[in-house]
Amino acid sequence: MTARNLRRPLALAITVALLLPSMAFAQTAKEKALEARIAQLEAQVQALLAAQQQQQGRLVQQQDALTQTQSQLDAVRVAQAETPPKAQSAPILTTGNPDARFSFGGFIKVDAMATRTDAGEIADGSAGRMFYLPSTIPVGGADEGRTDLDTHAQFSRFWFASDAEVQGKKARAYLEFDLFGGGMANLGNQAATNTHGVTLRQAYVSWGRWLAGQTWSNFQDVMALPDAVDFVGPTEGTVFVRQAQLRYTNGPWSVALENPQTVVAAHRSTTRTTSDDGNLPDITVRWTGKGDYGHVSVAGIARQLRHDTATTHASGNGYGLAVSGKFNLGKQDDLRYMLIGGSGIGRYVGFALGPDGTLDSAASDIETTGVLAGFVAWRHVFSPKLRGNLFYSRAQFDNDTAWTGLGVTREAQSFHANLIYSPLPKLDIGAELIWGNREIESGADGDLRRVHTTVKYSF
Repeated sequence: MTARNLRRPLALAITVALLLPSMAFAQTAKEKALEARIAQLEAQVQALLAAQQQQQGRLVQQQDALTQTQSQLDAVRVAQAETPPKAQSAPILTTGNPDARFSFGGFIKVDAMATRTDAGEIADGSAGRMFYLPSTIPVGGADEGRTDLDTHAQFSRFWFASDAEVQGKKARAYLEFDLFGGGMANLGNQAATNTHGVTLRQAYVSWGRWLAGQTWSNFQDVMALPDAVDFVGPTEGTVFVRQAQLRYTNGPWSVALENPQTVVAAHRSTTRTTSDDGNLPDITVRWTGKGDYGHVSVAGIARQLRHDTATTHASGNGYGLAVSGKFNLGKQDDLRYMLIGGSGIGRYVGFALGPDGTLDSAASDIETTGVLAGFVAWRHVFSPKLRGNLFYSRAQFDNDTAWTGLGVTREAQSFHANLIYSPLPKLDIGAELIWGNREIESGADGDLRRVHTTVKYSF
């Protein structure tokens, strides 16, 4: 091999040897730059991931806070549903017992009645034009052949009550009023204002087993009264008295000392006097049993009758027994009833349809009047919004015509049929057909026919 030929490979080897370090250096710099970029990107990714995790943590905390708040709101709603909200933070009864609860209620009742009688007309302004009152049914007169229309809102009612616990016993103060009172001449008339006075119905206080004040007589079973469109309904067949009394109740038993009043008729006359000359209270006793069947009640009364004037002193004794109750025939039907018997208890029955007794000719003695009265009523619920009632009521009196004469009431009776529709809660729209009859001792009688409608909203 020549020297020229050897020089060529040597030069090539030297050239490669010189270039290799440069090539290796260049490759290492690019890799380092790439690795640095990758590290930077990885750091950015890690930062984003950390920020995302932090954001998710905040969202979880917010969700937990929302869940806790919702739970607290639900607990408040449950507490509000179980505990009636306070009307105000300061006590309403500023002078009442601590923690006393004040309540208020009542109803608005508008009545319209179309009435026809066949033996004369019920006097204008009479209570018999406002509700069924058998003592006002005319007898012995001419049939005028016309119908009277009356409308009013006088039986609208409102009440106040305060309930508390005093020395471990329940205490209550109760006031109740309606608008069926006051003389029209003093307050207004139907030509313009139709103004009516506020009338006290009940005013009593009770503590434990004791009650003092004006309320329903212990001789009366209010729970047995039918579901009537009329103010009372079976008026002649029921006890209906509110008066002052002192009552003690123990379980099913109750005993009361009640206001004594004597309704006495003049000798051989229909003229009456309400006397407050009695010096002994009327004594009433009641027993009431309750169960799934409904309830049954038995009541008795004993009383003194007195009528004193400057020249005469007349007296007598009265007594009576009443059985009443409500019997459930199922979920949609029930029977309500009352049977009353006695002597000298006329003012307790049918708004004093008959007197307690009659004076003799010398006004020195009171001849008591016997009475037998009662009613039976059937109630049927057609649907949650519609119900109806049928009932019959009757009262008859044992008059000694030698004392009373022939003008006093011998008997009265009535039939009632009604439908009551409740399109909204607490709103009743009702209509009742009434036929009533009153007969006096002479044999003369008179009929009443009435369509009674009402709109009643309770609050």
